[in-house]
Amino acid sequence: MKYEDLKIPACKNFSGYKPCYPFYNCLTEGCKEAGDSGNLGTKILIISLDALGNVLLNTSILPSLKKKYPVSTVHWITQPSAVPILSNNDYIDKVFSWNDEDRMIVRNMKYDVLLNSDKSVYACSFADEVSASEKFGFLTNGSGKIIPANSRAMYNYFMGIDDNLKFRENKRSGSEIIHETFGLDYSRSEYVFAFSESELDFIEKYKAQISYDPSKVYAGFNTGCSNLFPNKKMTVEQHIELIRRLAVHDNLKLVLLGGKEDTERNLQIYEGIGKELQGAVIYTPTNLGLRNGACFMNICDIVITGDSFGMHLAIALRKFVIAWFGLSCWNEIDLYERGEKLYPEGLECAPCWKKQCPYNLECIEMIDLGKITELVRKYSLVKTIITQKN
Repeated sequence: MKYEDLKIPACKNFSGYKPCYPFYNCLTEGCKEAGDSGNLGTKILIISLDALGNVLLNTSILPSLKKKYPVSTVHWITQPSAVPILSNNDYIDKVFSWNDEDRMIVRNMKYDVLLNSDKSVYACSFADEVSASEKFGFLTNGSGKIIPANSRAMYNYFMGIDDNLKFRENKRSGSEIIHETFGLDYSRSEYVFAFSESELDFIEKYKAQISYDPSKVYAGFNTGCSNLFPNKKMTVEQHIELIRRLAVHDNLKLVLLGGKEDTERNLQIYEGIGKELQGAVIYTPTNLGLRNGACFMNICDIVITGDSFGMHLAIALRKFVIAWFGLSCWNEIDLYERGEKLYPEGLECAPCWKKQCPYNLECIEMIDLGKITELVRKYSLVKTIITQKN
């Protein structure tokens, strides 16, 4: 076969480096993946780099994307810390990490559609460089200013530069807004997060380790958040008080959840509740990584959390979520009828998205621990009744 005669298969599996199947030559014997499953189809690049919670929220576009482009190849580039979020996702063909090597590869590919969700100069500048027939979301102009790439991105664009729209007027969820930004039909599709077989096995082994009792209600406390916005956190003292109120109920098991940045905080909470109540609390490891953290959260029926990646993960795992808000925008969060949002009604300064509070963190002081206790008890009562009937 001559160089001029090469016909490179338009197949997702063919790399040009080695056979797709042992001892099978696709170029001379024909493609084994003929049909939609192996067809590259519409080549799509998603740029969603920053904030783990946003990356997870943006997976809600994937079912809608496949409806619009049923025969397609989907690539996603994100920060290294967010790569595990996208693992084992059947909608995504390839995840690229935000590093020099992967950016070089992506720059040298040609896409049909580019979707950039991030309003950051580096994400938008990269979107400018990528070759794509259509671009949605955000780019930069010749002066390095962020601009909308398409008309349906205008609402999202103004959400960033108009505080009144973002903090007062907007009633739409982040998922609905990103669907509009990307020109996708919105049908309230949910986040996409899937465990591998080995992770499901890990979950079952952990349940055995803790003597998991399916007749009980497991309430998880996601105690922390990103260090970027530390004022999203409930205080250690509030957590201790809330756990003390709930630990007296025999049908409840309480679970401490968190990442490596929450290790010291969770230890303070665990020690603060006192030895007499520690038997009612399961202290999960905080240093085993994002995917294992999701495994621990998966044993819970309820997750009590602030606006954080842990909240988005609980939504993705379809838990009953009790979420409190202060500085962040509660209207942008969709709990899909599985939970309740608590926010400081009547507090003029909230939401604000400030890293430092000029007041006394009234929004955190106003968290209604009694309301959270009541919601947990109501949910646990309903589950107990259903379990007894079955």
